[in-house]
Amino acid sequence: MALTKEQKTEIVKKYGKDANDTGSCEVQIAILTEEIKGLTEHLKEHKHDYHSRRGLLMKVGKRKSLLSYLAKKDVNRYREIVKALNLRK
Repeated sequence: MALTKEQKTEIVKKYGKDANDTGSCEVQIAILTEEIKGLTEHLKEHKHDYHSRRGLLMKVGKRKSLLSYLAKKDVNRYREIVKALNLRK
């Protein structure tokens, strides 16, 4: 469920501007997306884990707000991250 330090470092390298860029919207969205994938897999097996379900919904809401902020701020960066993470179809 939780991402390891190595996984987060890899995400920062891939989506960040440099190795220390952990605060940009793209990096935050990518990390949230990976955490959402892990929680989704967890909830497929543990259907009655309502505490994890709440955490999943909070992460989805946070990602949605970051995506809407990025769409308002810079549409090109928004389109790039959506395409890279395959979020919208």
